[in-house]
Amino acid sequence: MEPDVLVAGAGPVGLALACALLQHGVSVRVVDRAQAPATTSRANFVHARGSEVLDRLDALSGLPEESVRAMTITNYAGDRPMMRVRFGDPGLHTAAPPMVISQARVEARLRDRLAELGGRPEWGCALVGAGQDADGVTAALGDGRTMRARWLVGCDGTGSTVRKLAGIGFPGVKVSERFLIVDARLDTTLDRSGTSGWVHPEGMLGAMPMPGGQWRLLAYDPAFRQDKPTEEQIVERMRHILPERTHGLGGRLLDASWASLFSVHRRLADTYRQGRILLAGDSAHAHAPFGGQGMLTGIGDAENLAWKLALVIGGLAGERLLHTYEAERRPLATQVLRGSTAATRMNIAAGPVGRFLRDRVMVPAFNLPVLQRWTTYTTSQLWVSYRRGPLGGRGSRPRSGDRIADVACVRADGIRTRLHAELRGRWAVLGDASLFEAARRRLGEHVVHLRPVDPLPAMLVRPDAHLACTGDPTRWLDGALA
Repeated sequence: MEPDVLVAGAGPVGLALACALLQHGVSVRVVDRAQAPATTSRANFVHARGSEVLDRLDALSGLPEESVRAMTITNYAGDRPMMRVRFGDPGLHTAAPPMVISQARVEARLRDRLAELGGRPEWGCALVGAGQDADGVTAALGDGRTMRARWLVGCDGTGSTVRKLAGIGFPGVKVSERFLIVDARLDTTLDRSGTSGWVHPEGMLGAMPMPGGQWRLLAYDPAFRQDKPTEEQIVERMRHILPERTHGLGGRLLDASWASLFSVHRRLADTYRQGRILLAGDSAHAHAPFGGQGMLTGIGDAENLAWKLALVIGGLAGERLLHTYEAERRPLATQVLRGSTAATRMNIAAGPVGRFLRDRVMVPAFNLPVLQRWTTYTTSQLWVSYRRGPLGGRGSRPRSGDRIADVACVRADGIRTRLHAELRGRWAVLGDASLFEAARRRLGEHVVHLRPVDPLPAMLVRPDAHLACTGDPTRWLDGALA
């Protein structure tokens, strides 16, 4: 049977997109060239916004209990602490905690949720060709089969085959030389309540606690010139530089479960859509890992795109709605790229001017509580608003496009609940029955009627927890879905 959407890539973005589409009643197939799910950790931090998305997908269960709450970063000069940043509640009212947890575990929970919704990834299924017409996309697979779908979404990473087949440019620049990354057990006295980092003339080194008693080690090492090193060679290099750069504080590397290396590139796709082919996640934007923004931004792309595709596929909105996907998400990716690039350059500063700015200006500044709160606020992405986009608005707050906090509500049957828990593939009307009926006439069955426990203006909330409009939703819906 021909699916509505073919998703290429069964990483966190592709899985999140597939789950969100199925919540909206859209049929999906997910293919991935890999023979099996990845077991290595890769990304290892989920900020509060990411936890909120997982919660709205009903895929958060169990992950907070399994995660590590490492909410501080202590930077050292030699064996002397020089900066300590404490992450906390940015004051934006979320029930979803930030988590230190392996990307592999996030993906596993998303696969479980996908199975609950009736889907599954098709492994060893490489997409090698794609042609589109007015009605859909015909995808060619590596085994000689073809697959037809109404839409194709590339969630297949920075080397995206889908992006290349669509002819979408991916310009960018190289930001740094090599970083080494190793997940390992350590013989150390480091505090597992937070991350530790060391400034060193040969390059920075960081140690983050991971679930299961392991540590994530990250080191900038432009002097390591081994061509295509094995994991064993990367581990041995880390074993050597760990005591050297941490002045012994990092302890001793015992054994490793994973090792890799990477260089940082900053790239942004020219467009997120070419006809019936769309991009999400690393297929559309690539940046440094500093700040833990990659997986966070990608699953945000998925949630934003899902409800818009669902309305178009269901005949409730015109294709013009899909233009708002890029209009809302690409400016955020641009900001993330700038921020992660600046953080990379600060961390690897080698010249006297760069070191002076980092050690004498930035370090003292980041010891100030106001900048620590700003750091939490910025990295959480709870601040993200689309009020300046085509679906946004002006006037008194909250404005169309603003994130709506996870407020306490009461359902029509009298049961107390949370706003975000009721979204999960649905719109929410916080207001009287006439407004609910007006929304349901335009949006169909995927609308829930709620009453906030504390007084709030009447509002229509999008499935991604952003405000559609206040008051009567008719005019907004007529304009947005035309």
